[in-house]
Amino acid sequence: MNATEQHRETDDTMAATKAPTVLEQMGGAKGFVYSTIPVLVFVAANTFLTLPVTIAVSLAAGLALTVFRLVRGEKVAQAIGSVLGVAVAVAIVAFTGSPKDFFVIGIWASAAGFVVTAGSLLARRPVTGVVWNLLHGGKHPWRGDRAVLRAHDVATLAAAVVFGARFVVQQWLYLADATGGLGVARIAMGTPLTVLGALVVIWAFRRTTKRLLPKG
Repeated sequence: MNATEQHRETDDTMAATKAPTVLEQMGGAKGFVYSTIPVLVFVAANTFLTLPVTIAVSLAAGLALTVFRLVRGEKVAQAIGSVLGVAVAVAIVAFTGSPKDFFVIGIWASAAGFVVTAGSLLARRPVTGVVWNLLHGGKHPWRGDRAVLRAHDVATLAAAVVFGARFVVQQWLYLADATGGLGVARIAMGTPLTVLGALVVIWAFRRTTKRLLPKG
């Protein structure tokens, strides 16, 4: 094997072992599509069909997506999420009779996320730092390192901004009875914002690991 072939083999090996991106860790483009389809189906059906038919179509779409994912060999726990999330959302819609309530769980989940992240900042115990410490045995004095604490302040603030932005925008659309707008907001503020927030959290985790964990 000559030098050129060895260099090419090394490059191939590095590419094969390259760490997955944040988007890939969250399911990749497929994960984004899987989370988008139920929203698109519900909003489109609600535009042209009666509410009972919209509920039926949404459930059928969620079930079809679950079967498709199972056929592709995905884990049952992952695949069943396609129909479970839709089932809970349309059950609320059926109970209230209001299409906009398809989005109510996500709206209040964002509110809860904001309260937790913002509250941890005010308490000077940023939640991303708490999580990092728990993942590494729970015995590291991470709050005593100013650089680490600052990194987790930034990461937790990023998470709070994501949660807060989702809640404010979607709650405003909810109060305005803008079901279509809620669908657009759910998609636009879903995976894209999550990836951006995750990048900041991963940076804080790596910075903490580098400073606090022994090398070698």
